[in-house]
Amino acid sequence: MTTSRPAGAPLLSARDLHQHYSVTGSAAAPNRVVHAVRGVSLDIAPGEILGLLGETGSGKSTLARALMQLPPPSSGSVHFGGVELARLRHQELVRARSGMQLIFQDPYGSLNPRWTVRAIVGEALQADRTLSKSARGRRAAECLERVGLDPALYAGRRPQQLSGGQCQRVAIARALAAAPRLLICDEPTSSLDVLVQKQILALFHALHAELNLAYLFISHDLSLVAALSQRVAVMHAGQMCEIGPRAQVFEAPAHPYTAALIECGRQPIVPTERASRIFAEPSPAHVRDTLRVGCSFRAQCAFATDRCSREAPPLQPLTDTRSVACHNPLMRAAEPVARAQETA
Repeated sequence: MTTSRPAGAPLLSARDLHQHYSVTGSAAAPNRVVHAVRGVSLDIAPGEILGLLGETGSGKSTLARALMQLPPPSSGSVHFGGVELARLRHQELVRARSGMQLIFQDPYGSLNPRWTVRAIVGEALQADRTLSKSARGRRAAECLERVGLDPALYAGRRPQQLSGGQCQRVAIARALAAAPRLLICDEPTSSLDVLVQKQILALFHALHAELNLAYLFISHDLSLVAALSQRVAVMHAGQMCEIGPRAQVFEAPAHPYTAALIECGRQPIVPTERASRIFAEPSPAHVRDTLRVGCSFRAQCAFATDRCSREAPPLQPLTDTRSVACHNPLMRAAEPVARAQETA
């Protein structure tokens, strides 16, 4: 199975990840199992920015936590830096996982309200026994400066004394303190106003250029993903629909769900009739529970056939740089390849 990644050894490699959990029911509704992530595979190269798109409930956040082993996936494997994380004991996992840091959606909820900014950023350094207290303090100050916060003004404050944008900068500084190689950003700007979103996005750009960090940038905002990402992956109902270079995915989506998602993003107030089909149908959570055989998007897809009801499409190559999980991918995605072959 391909993941359409650039050449070279990946920094993070996930294979056939599944994450399911039980939901306690009642007398009227029995217990059930929710399949939040189903068979997802992806690679992230060193220094690469992979954007992850999908509507609310598509499994993006669950996938992010599974990659971090928070909790470990129900099945499948995650390799980081060539090491399989599931095989590591607790302390080994803590050390290995310091190289990949998670930035949460809610900047206030992710910070301890009783701690000062200095303590929050310094927490990531406590596992390093070689650092003295003064060295940890200097490192914390450096990280605050790197995200645009003056340590003299902000180190002694608590989260409730900061704005949402400042809190998110503190969360980023805390992540940087561990000197990570990968940041998993779970909708880090969704709770911020538009101006602050642009500032945080500019900060991510600057950190990438300065530190050569790899990002998994999760969002439902197409403009943010388009502005930051080099490759784009699209999820629906816990499954991967499409992975490929940003320009190709946005200009010529191969999966019908990707096309509808992009069309809705371009017309957010009054989506077209074709695009609005994906919102008029059952939620992804409902789809996961009822459409376990075949393609999970078939009830909403104008191109579905009988085969889509019988077989779940695997993620397979469409071109040298793209993969799609669809029995009937949109033809326009393959047109550039056909033209190149004709020219050759």
